[in-house]
Amino acid sequence: MLPSHAARQTHGQSGQALVLGILLLGVIAIAINALFSTGRLIGVKARQLNTVDAAAYSGALIQARALNMQAYINIAQIGHQMAMAHLVTLGSWAKFSATQGQQASAGNPPAYLIGMMFGSGHLQAYQSARKARAITTIASPGNELFQAFEAHDKAVHQVLQAASLAIDKTLESARNRAIEKVILANYPESHIRENLSWEVQHDNLQGFSAVFEPTGNYRSLIGQVAGVYRFLDERNHVRKNAWMVNDKCPWKRHELRRRGQTVLDEKGNWQSIDTESYHALRSNRWIGCYFREYPMGWGWVPGNANSMAMDLPHTQTPPDNFSGMDFWRWVRQATQWNIYGGNQNPLANSRAVAARQRWQGGGLANYVDIANAGRQSSVAFTLSLTRKNAWGHDFTVNSRAQTFFERPQARTDRRIEKANFWHPFWQARLVDTELKVVE
Repeated sequence: MLPSHAARQTHGQSGQALVLGILLLGVIAIAINALFSTGRLIGVKARQLNTVDAAAYSGALIQARALNMQAYINIAQIGHQMAMAHLVTLGSWAKFSATQGQQASAGNPPAYLIGMMFGSGHLQAYQSARKARAITTIASPGNELFQAFEAHDKAVHQVLQAASLAIDKTLESARNRAIEKVILANYPESHIRENLSWEVQHDNLQGFSAVFEPTGNYRSLIGQVAGVYRFLDERNHVRKNAWMVNDKCPWKRHELRRRGQTVLDEKGNWQSIDTESYHALRSNRWIGCYFREYPMGWGWVPGNANSMAMDLPHTQTPPDNFSGMDFWRWVRQATQWNIYGGNQNPLANSRAVAARQRWQGGGLANYVDIANAGRQSSVAFTLSLTRKNAWGHDFTVNSRAQTFFERPQARTDRRIEKANFWHPFWQARLVDTELKVVE
């Protein structure tokens, strides 16, 4: 029996549906494969973008940490200089106290005379100095104060300065090692690493910092910090007796002059001197009224210097005593001191110079700071990461990072502070780059 026309038509339609189904499956397979390929490429790009951002930020963070370390080192250097200034001052105080104790014990001048002329307070201080004779050698080279000074000097030059110069010299290589380490950590597969390459571009790290000699503003800063410590202030006092001494010069009195100061000399060495003298008013027919100086105490710690930085009147060879020559006659023949007035202790200064013992030290250290703070305020670079043959494609991605200086909060005086290596306010961040991905 032959099939009917309707049956033949139905059979033909079933064959067409099969073909259409096969074609549709092919289209779906192609679409799925294209979607899969696109997904793989998106994953490659995302992984590469995350890697380059992480590596660039890590490099900028290494820079920030290094610049902050420079700031901490510079601050620490100032702290050590203040400690050395205090030690030098303690040294001159110790020498001063010990020599004053010797003079008080020898009665030159007598303690009762000092008390009668200037009061019980000065009498008590002068007599108490006798107990200080036990510290005669405490400031000598090799002893306690010098050992502490030497330790600070070594920290200044052998530790802090050496570390600062090393950081400045190796910063770029340290940053690049950090970048490479992050990239490799994100791509542990050896077959991918073979196709990776990276490069730092548009980098202004070179020339951003410089090594400076400790002059100018640096010395001014040390002076400002030293001004905070009252112990380093000048120790200058003059006390005059109350009654008239000589009718030929009724306006003049016996004087007790205390002098002392701590300074930083031209070579960067701390010096400290302390003296006290009794200036007895005298008069004769040849020169009239003058002051005869009786040194009561002296001490000078010159650091690593031979000459006195304070420019105080003194002589290198003072007489041990004046039993064979009048004081005023020797002064006129051998010096240009002012014995008619003034406020110095030239003979006590001379005693201090004659008894000096140098503390060897390296002086101020060079330091690292921004080469041109007026024009440079940040360090920035672009990291370019290339991956070849990623599913048949080559990709290059870029990320730009910046190390910048910014206070965590505004200054109380509302002034804008230039970037510097004296405050640890360096931070890291990523910044926009115009071309992020290049295929």
